[in-house]
Formats: sequence, C-alpha cells, structure tokens
Amino acid sequence: MSELIEAARTALRDCADVRKGENVVIVVDEPLREIGKAFWDAACELEVEAILCEIIPRTSNGEEPPKAVAALLKACDVFMIPTSKSLTHTDARRQACENGARGATLPNITADTMRRTLRANYREIEERTKQVAAAIRGAKEARVMTELGTDITMSLEGRPCKEDTGIITEPGSSTNLPAGEAYLAPVEGTPNGRFVADGSCAGVGIIKQPITIEVVDGFATEITGGEEANKLNELVDRFSKDARNIAELGIGTNDKAILCGSVLEDEKVMGTVHIALGDNISMGGKISVPSHLDLIIKKPTLIIDDKEIIKDGRLLV
Repeated sequence: MSELIEAARTALRDCADVRKGENVVIVVDEPLREIGKAFWDAACELEVEAILCEIIPRTSNGEEPPKAVAALLKACDVFMIPTSKSLTHTDARRQACENGARGATLPNITADTMRRTLRANYREIEERTKQVAAAIRGAKEARVMTELGTDITMSLEGRPCKEDTGIITEPGSSTNLPAGEAYLAPVEGTPNGRFVADGSCAGVGIIKQPITIEVVDGFATEITGGEEANKLNELVDRFSKDARNIAELGIGTNDKAILCGSVLEDEKVMGTVHIALGDNISMGGKISVPSHLDLIIKKPTLIIDDKEIIKDGRLLV
C-alpha cells in the first residue's frame, strides 16, 4: 500500500498541484477500493479536505454516476476518479470542469500500472505530447495503415487536437492518469476504410485474435474476428447505432507505458494509435451515447495530410 500512496501523492502533488485547504473528492467503486483508499490517504497527508465516495459500479464506460455524486464533483476543487468503468466521457465530469474543478479519471487502473506509470516524468511527457499535437493541429485528413490490413482515412478539418499531458494545474483542466496522448474527434461521417485492432480493447482486454472493423461513412458496419470481436459486438449492440461512431483518433506518447490489457495504460503506449467507437462530445464532437470504447493498433503508420507522424510504430516527431 505504501507504494500506491506514494504514486497517489505524486498525482495529487505533481500533476494536480493540490494545495492545503482545497476540497478533494475521490470517487471509487468496489473493484478499485484499494486504490481509492490510497488516494484518500495521500490527500489527508497533504492537509486538504478529503472526501472518499464509493459508488455502485456502472454497467458501461460513459454511464453517468448518481446525481448526488455529480453534485459533489461540481462543488470540489480537485477530483480523482479511479473506477472500474470510465467516468471520463460523462456530463458529471464535464460539468465539474466547467465549474472550475480540475482532476483526473483513472478508469480500471491496476495497482501495477499505478506504481509504474504515475512515477513517470510528466514534464517530458507533456513536451512530447505537445509536439505531436502541434503536428496534427490544423490538419485536414488522417490516414492510418498497418501490415495487418488497416487502411482508413478520416477528415480532421476544424477539429481541435487535445493534449493529455497529465498536468492539470489550471481550473477546469482534466486528464486521464496515466497520461500521455494527443487525440481528437474525426469529423462525423467522414471515416472510411477498415482498421485492424491487435493490441487491446476497452471492456475486452488483450486482443488474441485481431479484430477487423469495416467503416463506412463514419460508422463501424461490421466487426469480425474471434472471441474478442464477439465481445465487442455485444458491447456496442447494447446501444443505438451511435455506439458504432468513429469517435476518436489518438496517439500514445508515454514512454513508460506498456501493453498490459488495461486500455487506460495501453492507449498511452508511445508509437501506438487508438481508434474509439461511440461518444465524442468530450473531444469536440457531436455524438452523445453512454459508451466509449478504445481499440489499440500496434505498429501503425500515421500520415497527417502528406506528413508521416508515425512510421511502423516509431514516433517521428
């Protein structure tokens, strides 16, 4: 537990710059109770007004927390949300930030990931992430390719590229922890082609047999492969067609992250690309659905307009 408290202390002190006397809210559920307690212990050491709140696990990533918890988040200075289902893409998290709260979501973070990646040099990750975002900002089109058969294009025109650096010192700022990605929402209706996910998938874990996703006019029309593809179909079929929206293009920039089956960490692995299905409101898009599922692509080549940003998994910027 001491190593977890140390990692939590780093997140609160170095990433969020928590100050004495601030109201810090930690929202946790039963599967991550130990990690939530580590954050509460670390917050108490920093002499803040710490509140630890446990909710019943949500049934899907992006499902809203109880209204009382949403109100608690909206009223705090700093939040940390280690939960088994992600609250990143929820109105509760967005409204908390709109009201000036700053903080991090840590969906389904493992103790191993926390010990390893929360002790990374986040100033270096911040600089690398900003360089990647600068290379994408203002671009018109992205193309992703791999030797396994990925070949998909999408319009980025008018969409802001966001930086998940792990540094959340300004009111209203938020991040995932561990951090380290540049990401944006492709223009709805423009992605076409196919992508083959061979890393991991939110809600599924490590992909043993690659998942092939056919994309037509912005939606995943066919998902095929093995057991993992069947599970992904089950997850998206619980919702409307919008759960198949191509929601996100992201680039990992964390040199300490490894592919481990937890998408929270996997999507940050340096040199990978992830494409998400579902909700994109949080990243400047127009689709709202209580589901957001990231799929990791290993060793991609990413071309932004006519410039290679990643070549066979090697980050070039």
